[in-house]
Amino acid sequence: MAEEAQWVPASIDVEVPSAARVYDFLLGGGHNFAADRAVGHKVLEVQPQGRRIAASNRAFLHRAVQYMVDEGITQFLDLGSGIPTAGNVHEIAQKADPDCRVVYVDYDPVAVAHSELLLKDDPRTVVVDADLCEPEAVLESAAVREHLDFSRPIGLLTVAIFHFVADDRDPWKILSRYRSALAPGSLVALSHLTADQMPGEMAAVVEAMKHSRDPMYFRTYSEVVAMFEGLELVEPGVVSAPVWRFAWDADEEPPQDGVYVGVGRKS
Repeated sequence: MAEEAQWVPASIDVEVPSAARVYDFLLGGGHNFAADRAVGHKVLEVQPQGRRIAASNRAFLHRAVQYMVDEGITQFLDLGSGIPTAGNVHEIAQKADPDCRVVYVDYDPVAVAHSELLLKDDPRTVVVDADLCEPEAVLESAAVREHLDFSRPIGLLTVAIFHFVADDRDPWKILSRYRSALAPGSLVALSHLTADQMPGEMAAVVEAMKHSRDPMYFRTYSEVVAMFEGLELVEPGVVSAPVWRFAWDADEEPPQDGVYVGVGRKS
């Protein structure tokens, strides 16, 4: 319980579920509360493949980070980073190149508190308590400016976050502002849930999350592709998560898991 007290801020209302903690539950993590697990179980009732979808999205993040390091990226800005679980961005990146620097951004108090606890002995990795929907606040924060050099390429990670941003907040404009701050050669990774595949089940997921702190807004293929405006898409373009840079047997039909993903390069 003493350890738990360090990652659970006294001010948090554990009765209000959050997307970060529901996702942690779906990934098999232990940093969630009864209210989060209740929503998670409701998601699994209407979408039995929920855990596989979450794991597939996480696996895309791993491959995207590894690709970025292979392309020479040594600094990362991870928006909506969520609860730290095994295989965090800094672990993947620093295993490939120990000099990699990572800035996590989230506004979930448990995600921030636990990240601070996890990262207290890592001078190359920090967490910023901020709302990713306020790009100026994120980009001008002291920690971001101290840890990242915006005159050099950056790996911007926007994984499983914009389906929590309503149309009236204009996620396309938000992403454009971050993109404009990046140096040429930067890479942007994005994943986004969709109802194009399994429409009935995914509509039920939206309903299950409606009364959480983070309702969901799934988008079509064309709407997700539009988020890469101004970027050169890396092969194979915007595809279902399991397909992106993963070797499939030519005779095997890759699964469609309700997640579109892609990586774009700023020229």
